[in-house]
Amino acid sequence: MYWETLPNGVWVIFYLFLLTTFATAVWNMVRKKMVILSILTIAVSITIPITGIFNSIGRHQGVNEFEHLVSELQQGAVWTVYIILGLLYLIAYWGLFMFKKNTLVE
Repeated sequence: MYWETLPNGVWVIFYLFLLTTFATAVWNMVRKKMVILSILTIAVSITIPITGIFNSIGRHQGVNEFEHLVSELQQGAVWTVYIILGLLYLIAYWGLFMFKKNTLVE
């Protein structure tokens, strides 16, 4: 096989992060907490893997997904900026979720 890929553990952690973030955002929407941020989080957590998969289809032989992302970022591809900013947003969402959860007493 000519294709390189990242180790399975990386994919497990990545998709668990996305799935947990998606579930947390849905849970926050049901509880009517951080509704607008949760809607944005749901959209981003669904579109990041779709964008990554579609844009990784045309990568060169012997290049894994991360190397392809970095290479395309250096060439100025918009989809790479979206993925990186989206992941940073999801991390910030978790920080905000944890901060609000710890500071609010119900």
